[in-house]
Amino acid sequence: MGIRYLPRYTSGERTNHWLIVLFFLGAGLSGLAFFHPGLYFLSALFGGGVWARILHPFMGLAMAACFLVMFVKLRQYNVMNDADREWLKHSGDMLRGDKSRMPPAGRYNGGQKRMFWLMAACLAVLVLTGFLFWQPWFANAFPILLRRIAVVLHALSATVLILTVIVHVYAAIWVKGTIRAMTRGDVSEAWARQNHALWHREMTGKQ
Repeated sequence: MGIRYLPRYTSGERTNHWLIVLFFLGAGLSGLAFFHPGLYFLSALFGGGVWARILHPFMGLAMAACFLVMFVKLRQYNVMNDADREWLKHSGDMLRGDKSRMPPAGRYNGGQKRMFWLMAACLAVLVLTGFLFWQPWFANAFPILLRRIAVVLHALSATVLILTVIVHVYAAIWVKGTIRAMTRGDVSEAWARQNHALWHREMTGKQ
């Protein structure tokens, strides 16, 4: 008997996800070029400092727009509940390699849901603060003190977002079979049963 697979993401959802990745890399690398002089060499990826500065906000807005599409589609699956809070209480066991004590999870576990909302919050702050010092379009409409505060908040949010994405990528690689969901659109039934038992039950009707 062959391996059975369960659909997890549509082709449109996967395309949108990889567009987010593409724009994240563009906005992230161009932003890092101006974060510290030692990273300015990254601006060469975009044709130099002038073009990196021009393209950065547009790539950031494109990333935020794609994430908004994903947010609208997936927010209903990322509402925290008692099962998620119980899962988070045992997250230390999972990090130690003991999955046997982990409570069953739905389509997304408590850790994934927290990451989803953290990413959404970071992107909201990045977009709002970015407008405050976007030269030459909007910056002159705001006082200099507000712009300076916005720059600091922008950098902090970007740092948190980058670290969150690193954790996200690591988790996808660490849990074998996860990357298939965003490349093929489906996951094995065994993967679903082991990592998202409640979702597996919902999809298959099996106890």
